[in-house]
Amino acid sequence: MNSEQLGQYIEASDAIAKPWLLVQLRLKKLQERRSQLSPEEYATELADIHHDLMNLGEWWVGIEAEVF
Repeated sequence: MNSEQLGQYIEASDAIAKPWLLVQLRLKKLQERRSQLSPEEYATELADIHHDLMNLGEWWVGIEAEVF
């Protein structure tokens, strides 16, 4: 699945409020651009995505059945 297909899935399934899917979309877009980036740029962007993922915390606790 490429980033366009993933974006269409997120939109079609009304999953814009599912932050882990948005992180997955960012990762996919970064993967697709990897050959155009220097190793330093890639590492910086990857670290930014990782930081955002870690900031999600345990937002899902108590609503597991609803969001997964």
